[in-house]
Amino acid sequence: MQPVASALGRLMIATIFLTSAVGNKIPQFNNVTAYMASEGVPMPQVMLAGAIVFLIAGSLSVIAGYKTRIGAALLLVFLALATYFFHDFWNFEGQEQQMQMIQFMKNLSMMGTMVFLMANGAGALSFDNRVTKLETE
Repeated sequence: MQPVASALGRLMIATIFLTSAVGNKIPQFNNVTAYMASEGVPMPQVMLAGAIVFLIAGSLSVIAGYKTRIGAALLLVFLALATYFFHDFWNFEGQEQQMQMIQFMKNLSMMGTMVFLMANGAGALSFDNRVTKLETE
């Protein structure tokens, strides 16, 4: 049961990142770039292209359980930057501050998930685990 649960968990964790890249950022590239520029992101087209690469590579890595620690690190970098630029609750007041605080805390929990994956790996049902087993045989 544990191997299947680990694989399912990785899929559930990474789905938000993959769908964000493929379903939003790629088809809405110009709109997302304009929004990023309005939020003060430097070189928004370059940063968005990088974000898309990090999101796709990181999420596929986590889902497959292949080089999971690296994939989780890519997603952690994405989350840290996105959280800083887009959920800066300290610059708001009232209801908007509360909404940004909720988004900040959501991203913080996902950053914790990435740190957990970096520390513990992908679990039993993963390419990482299979490679480790082959190396020890």
